[in-house]
Amino acid sequence: MKKLLLLLLLVVAAVIGWGVFRKTAPPQVKFARVKRETLVSTLPTNGKAEPLEWQAVHAETAGLVSQVAVREGERVAKGAALAVIVDPSLEADVAAGEAKVAEARANLAALEAGGKPAELAGIENNLARARFDLQQHRKEYDALRRLAEKQAAVPLDVDAAQDKVRQSEIEIEGLENRRKSLVDRTEIAAARARLQDVEVALNLARQRASLNTLHAPIAGEIYGLAVRPGAYLNVGDTAANVGRLDRLRVRVYVDEPELGRVAEGQPVTITWDALPGKQWHGTVERKPGSIQALGSRQVGEVICSIENPGRELIPGANVNAEIRTAVVEGALVVPKETLRHDAQGDYVFALNGDTVARRPVKKGASSVTEVQVVEGLAEGDAVALPTDVPLKPGDRVAAAM
Repeated sequence: MKKLLLLLLLVVAAVIGWGVFRKTAPPQVKFARVKRETLVSTLPTNGKAEPLEWQAVHAETAGLVSQVAVREGERVAKGAALAVIVDPSLEADVAAGEAKVAEARANLAALEAGGKPAELAGIENNLARARFDLQQHRKEYDALRRLAEKQAAVPLDVDAAQDKVRQSEIEIEGLENRRKSLVDRTEIAAARARLQDVEVALNLARQRASLNTLHAPIAGEIYGLAVRPGAYLNVGDTAANVGRLDRLRVRVYVDEPELGRVAEGQPVTITWDALPGKQWHGTVERKPGSIQALGSRQVGEVICSIENPGRELIPGANVNAEIRTAVVEGALVVPKETLRHDAQGDYVFALNGDTVARRPVKKGASSVTEVQVVEGLAEGDAVALPTDVPLKPGDRVAAAM
């Protein structure tokens, strides 16, 4: 019994001693060495892809879509027919216009020919008869005149024959004047004006009818095709988009504090979650001219252009973007998580023997995981990584590299 009691006392003493030792032993803290390397400073963010050159195709007349001649992603030439819209009222307007033009042309032709055919034919018949009579009267007059010269006819008969000649000439002159008076010049001018008016109306009707066919405004690929046979389109509805997809524009949203790192011409790498492992490369084309709200963020819209030779990245895709803002050779770098900040500025806890010391630092370029230190540290220094144990200058630590 005494031996068991003694053993229990020894265990209790060991536990108490271990607890006292733990309270007096310094906490274990992980440290990272300051190292020198080439630092590629990148700015990760997100954006949206769209064609570099594109145009929307809008319906210019209302109606039912009777035919869709293209598919999503199909390449088309400028002016290619995309879809046909049926509007029976426009077809009726064209038919009515063609009928009016034919009527106006026939009316003008009749006027230019001298008048209405039936009335003109009657005058021509009378003229033919009168000319025949004139020819006979002249023969009779000539014969009587020769006989009178030989004293074989009396002068009274010669005068009577001459009067018949004059009457026929007067009749012919009257008929010719009547034929000329059938059509007045003003009537011909009015008929020509009428023909011009109906021709203009017909051309307008044909133009409106031609709007029933939607054409590609530029050469490119079809995307955002929003029509199908049987669908009804109102004037102004978007039927499709046509754009060049071999090069894309990416609107990259950069948080306001980071905009100072962005410059035109910087390389940019684009990734898309829908195609893991695939990358697209381009450059920054334009910095933002204003700040805008994007959800809870205040961002600037940085315009980038990228090559898309395989046309795998599609318009409207939400993409990840990484802008390479700087490349620093031989930079002193530390992990980003070692950097701390308070009212006095940026600092780190550096290892000084078996204690930590506060070191104010000045940071430079940064990547996703590392930051350049341009003042306050030297190569080989050890800086504390985040720990659950609160640290203050002078604390003893058990360093683990």
